Amino acid sequence: MATLTHHETVTAEYLEVSPNARKRFITIIVAGVIVLAIGLIVAAMGIGAGAHEGAAAAHGAAGAGHEGTGHHGSPIWLKRFIVSLWHNNVFFTGVSVIGTVFMAIQYVAYAGWSVLIKRINEALSAWVLPGGILMVIIFGIGLINHDIFHWTLPGIMTKGNANYDAIIAGKSGFLSVPFYLIRTISYVVIWVVFTNKLRTLSLEEDLNGGTVYFHKSITASALFLVLFAVTSSMAAWDWVMSIDTHWFSTMFGWYVFASWWVSGIAATTLCVILLKQAGYLQFIKEGHLHDLGKFMFGFSIFWTYVWFSQFMLIWYANLPEEAVYYNQRLGGFNGQYTWIFFFNLIINFVFPFLVLMTRDAKRQMIMMKIVSIAILVGHWFDFYLMIMPATMQAENGFIIEIGTALIFLGSFLLLFTKRLSQASLVPVHHPFLDESVHHTT
Repeated sequence: MATLTHHETVTAEYLEVSPNARKRFITIIVAGVIVLAIGLIVAAMGIGAGAHEGAAAAHGAAGAGHEGTGHHGSPIWLKRFIVSLWHNNVFFTGVSVIGTVFMAIQYVAYAGWSVLIKRINEALSAWVLPGGILMVIIFGIGLINHDIFHWTLPGIMTKGNANYDAIIAGKSGFLSVPFYLIRTISYVVIWVVFTNKLRTLSLEEDLNGGTVYFHKSITASALFLVLFAVTSSMAAWDWVMSIDTHWFSTMFGWYVFASWWVSGIAATTLCVILLKQAGYLQFIKEGHLHDLGKFMFGFSIFWTYVWFSQFMLIWYANLPEEAVYYNQRLGGFNGQYTWIFFFNLIINFVFPFLVLMTRDAKRQMIMMKIVSIAILVGHWFDFYLMIMPATMQAENGFIIEIGTALIFLGSFLLLFTKRLSQASLVPVHHPFLDESVHHTT
């Protein structure tokens, strides 16, 4: 299975995905389907006059005049499923593309320490294409009854129509369905093209050696990072911020990126640890874990910095058109999102900050594994808090959403492990491989 390379002590090693592993991933999907079915049944049976009256009262408490008030669209159980599909796909697609972003940053920085985890980043990006396709499909499904985006309601930008909204009409040049689809497809195409380009160059380097592929990868990475800086912010505006159509924040692109970025690093770290515990990645040492731990620690603080900057400025100015976003999440809808608001801060900042503060914690696999899982769960809730109040208002829940998340997780793992097994876990001809093998901190 392993063959010697020109590096004297390093051999190629290949991940063997056992039938039992595939069964576990399929079991996760089946469990998700079961949980989803239970959630749909419970939600469908729970629809009644009393529930609608309670929701209406919560809507009124959330702040009059905001476009998120009042239920419209599909039945609650179906709308929750559609919104949950959007929520999970935005999260998993973001985590996936961070695999490419992380790898591109390592190339342009001429980083050597991360070479041994490079194939994990390549495999993470396996969801970018199916995630992009799902983005378009789910958006199309949401258009039928306007379940996700309020600005897609018929006549909302037509003066004199019963649905007319002057504020949303002022954004008609940007928020139009054809232009939205063009932008979304453009983001996905750019991400997929550069993901495939870097993957192809990496595999060709394995076969042929030399430094030509390395230098081509640096050029491709530099161009990709420039394009990603633009497309990631615009994707955040389109896929998340335009759900709250009246509201906007100039920091929101950074906020979504920070959430995706630290989640992608946590996913990378978790995969490194699981592979190491399974007997792979023999050259991964405490120094590599330490560096990944510093990334998680540092960017958890960065996410909090962006979160606090956005919240503090809106709280201090206390302008109704801005404050409504936080009013909905802090006490609005009968307080249904208040606990998530504070839980979000605890699990995404307080917990990783305190646990990873010491040097030793960043070098222990068990501590790193716990923090990685916590960050991934925490930022799933972060996107939940971004999306649900403006779409589901007081009619949110968790059974349907968790079931959908399990289906996405199992599918993601199937694609991830398939790509990971298609090439050596060690990029044996990478010019900085020796530096990574002997990396210490």
